[in-house]
Amino acid sequence: MNMHVPEMVIDDTVARANVRRLAAAQALTGANAAVIFATGSIVGAQLAPDISLATLPLSIFVLGLAAGTLPTGAVSQAFGRRAAFLAGAGSGAVCGVLAAYAILKGSFVLFCISTFLGGLYGAVSQSYRFAATDGASPAYRPKAISWVMAGGVFAGLLGPQLVEWTMDIWPPYLFAASFLLQAVVALVAMAVLAGVHAPKPPPANLAGGRKLTEIIAQPRFIAAALCGAVSYAMMNLLMTSAPLAMKFCGLSLTDSNFGIQWHIVGMYGPSFFTGSLIARFGATRIAALGLALEAVAAAIGLAGISAGHFWAVLVIVGIGWNFSFVGASALIVETHRPQEGKKVQAFNDFIVFGLVAVGSFSSGQLLAHYGWSTVNAVVFPLVAIALAGLAIASFTQRRTEA
Repeated sequence: MNMHVPEMVIDDTVARANVRRLAAAQALTGANAAVIFATGSIVGAQLAPDISLATLPLSIFVLGLAAGTLPTGAVSQAFGRRAAFLAGAGSGAVCGVLAAYAILKGSFVLFCISTFLGGLYGAVSQSYRFAATDGASPAYRPKAISWVMAGGVFAGLLGPQLVEWTMDIWPPYLFAASFLLQAVVALVAMAVLAGVHAPKPPPANLAGGRKLTEIIAQPRFIAAALCGAVSYAMMNLLMTSAPLAMKFCGLSLTDSNFGIQWHIVGMYGPSFFTGSLIARFGATRIAALGLALEAVAAAIGLAGISAGHFWAVLVIVGIGWNFSFVGASALIVETHRPQEGKKVQAFNDFIVFGLVAVGSFSSGQLLAHYGWSTVNAVVFPLVAIALAGLAIASFTQRRTEA
């Protein structure tokens, strides 16, 4: 005889306070990344021994993102999330100071090292969305993830303004002052993160839970990780290729900047309601909708090369990324027990940003050798694979629950 067992009521007061701090930290950390993306290729062109290496600092940043995911999980598991947060913000502060020094000394190698450190900072920030779910009720978790991601809207506004205000302050060292201010912003983020309630795990939890291999073998984990990796990689592919493709098509830098600005709004703006959509329709449906929107964006990219086409691609792929990435993150949280969270989340982010790093290094070559149409065409088979993974996982879960 089945008996209904009432769910334990969880007070979300602490979780809500954490979400406010983590959302603010997301804005500050995202601003640091925005400074790097706004200036990295320009500084790279000034410092690199060959113009073909101009975008290498940005690819090194993405490599730092991938490399920092597993250490973030290990530090969080051993010492608590706050220790990882503070170490990440410290890395961001060093990034800014070293980048400014590299510009002053004209050192391309030092500048690449600085962007790698910025990538490590970015890797730690990826765990903010998962930290927001710690101790939260199941109903509040998707909203917590979504609200933290919403901090990216303010990052998109703050980062470019930091560059605009400071790029010419220290002639002839373009952007040197921008990176020094970036270091200050990282220190402010450190102060904000110091107030996050994230105690060190009790000794009983450090070795608790299932083996990682058992957890990641679940169809639901595989589908969620695949969805997150494909959605982020395809968004990054179109985002990094579009400005150069617009230049190849004779469009202005103003057109490109406008498209990127609204792309950032598309990426993070929906976060104000994505969590509510997930709570109503389920994470799987919202993630699938996001992937479908990325395919729609690629179809628009194939349909024409006017400024309007490029703007539509950038905005729609941004919205699609938000739905699919937040949805995939919510699915990941459903695949593990509380004591397993940090190692599982870190492994998921390693998969995601490993694929993003591969895409970042290859996007320029793909566009240069095969053109904008091929860049868009690549999106369809990968999105189809991710959608198939979600469908298989949902079917398997329904059979298990039947």
